[in-house]
Amino acid sequence: MPRLEDEAAQHTSALGPLIGLTREDIFGAVAVMLRETASDPQRLMKHSQAMGEDMIKIMTGKSDLAPDPKDRRFQDPTWQYNPFMRAGMQYYLAVQKGASRWLEDLELDELEKDRARFISNIIIDSLAPTNTLIGNPSAQKMAITSGGLSLVKGLKNAYDDMVHNKGMVSQVDKKPFKLGENIATSKGDVVLRTEMMELVHYAPTTDEVYEIPQLTIPPQINKMYINDLSPEKSVVKYQVDNGIQTFVISWKNPTPEQGEWDMADYVRSCREAMEAVSKITGSKKVNVSAGCSGGQTAAMLASKMAADEDDLLGALTLMVCVLHPKQNDIEAGSLVSENGLALARRRASKKGVIKGDDLARGFAWLRPNDLIWNYVINNYLLGQDPPAFDVLFWNADATNLSGALMGDFLTVFETLAFTKQGEVEMVDHKIDLSKVTSDLFILGGVTDHITPWKATYRSTRLFGSKDITYVLSHSGHMQAILNPPGNPKARYYIQKDAKKKLPETADQWLEGSEEVAGSWWPYWMNWLQTRAGEKKKAPAKTGNKEFKPLDPAPGLYVMEAC
Repeated sequence: MPRLEDEAAQHTSALGPLIGLTREDIFGAVAVMLRETASDPQRLMKHSQAMGEDMIKIMTGKSDLAPDPKDRRFQDPTWQYNPFMRAGMQYYLAVQKGASRWLEDLELDELEKDRARFISNIIIDSLAPTNTLIGNPSAQKMAITSGGLSLVKGLKNAYDDMVHNKGMVSQVDKKPFKLGENIATSKGDVVLRTEMMELVHYAPTTDEVYEIPQLTIPPQINKMYINDLSPEKSVVKYQVDNGIQTFVISWKNPTPEQGEWDMADYVRSCREAMEAVSKITGSKKVNVSAGCSGGQTAAMLASKMAADEDDLLGALTLMVCVLHPKQNDIEAGSLVSENGLALARRRASKKGVIKGDDLARGFAWLRPNDLIWNYVINNYLLGQDPPAFDVLFWNADATNLSGALMGDFLTVFETLAFTKQGEVEMVDHKIDLSKVTSDLFILGGVTDHITPWKATYRSTRLFGSKDITYVLSHSGHMQAILNPPGNPKARYYIQKDAKKKLPETADQWLEGSEEVAGSWWPYWMNWLQTRAGEKKKAPAKTGNKEFKPLDPAPGLYVMEAC
């Protein structure tokens, strides 16, 4: 499976409105399709006749149905030269084509049609002949050339997943990775530990450091070492190597008894971490960076600090984070309903926590071709191991989400809290990002399916900041962030006239942008260093007398499993 790890890395899971998606919404979309189909027998007959005509052409060898050139499922030459396999492929394509025409003809409003289209695609993708041994020529060839060993290995992989991976097909070979040894290896120490979080202070690698430190707030659903995967892809290492005093929060993996931890608790923990960073470094300002759901938490933190007239916050960086969501931002967004959100909230409250494995499983089935069927073919039919890829190792190392925090994320989504100035009360204040005046750096990813870049751009309209920079990385979700110097394919987009005020819409910004070859990290580092104060002698040790080193980085909390 060529580039399997690259494909999957574009679809790493993250929080969003999908946490409010329920079985009832999915079954409801199916029911609407069936109801509308039954309501007009003549229309059903018309589409059945059209599909029948396609079938006749296939049987007589006169069909010109061909797969999309980008559809790698049918790239094996057998699909073209073997008449039986070509016919099987064309039958599948005929069903795909017929379903698409049928859906377009249904008298549904746009939202219902989006729901129907999304569900039908999931169903049709599951019926692809390539998902079976008899319909996959590459798997058949592998079975022959390996003397049947690929089938034996495939059965073993399937058994291992049933026993050790809770029935989900594995997306990564975890065996080569060990935290602190070949992943998350930057030197540092935990200098503060509370019930909710650890604060990791990374050791300087330069003789001098900038006086204003940087604190990273990671997402609550994944572990913090995404910031320090390997020396080549470590945001942490890049920061310390460029003189930035670097601190990262590591969230505790909540148990059902800790399901009452809500957004207010997480914001209080962030403030506690900022105050510790200030005392350790002696700085009156702390720059903050955050990504995905950590970005939503950072935005809430910034709003709360502005309301409290707390000026500790310096510059703010938000990466692949949506603060102004719209239902049609993502493909599955159409499935989210008010009833589904209410059900999700009640279930989360009852369970205490949402298991990380359950979130990962649900997310995978929303993009089955990339996150399920690719691996069924690779692991089971071809009998190969999944890729040993650090990003996928991190993505599979999920954490639980407290029910109360999930409820708050749903409230933010339902009320569009960040878009209202002083109308929605959360975290003991009325949210108002217009009062936040910190210099702002916002990052989006061109091919991000989770936090689409045009949705991330809307954040530029929410803050009261006079200095806002928007950068668009030419990659997907986490890959947009993990885009270090040295990648020959890396490129990003910035506004041509940096002094000009950002335009109102993402499309207008794109028209006035220019493409830059290379990683966006040096551009961001220059932006950060100009907002990090003067240089001073680097500290000899991590922490200080009040915040003494407890355990080496990456700490103890990242070792906890769901």
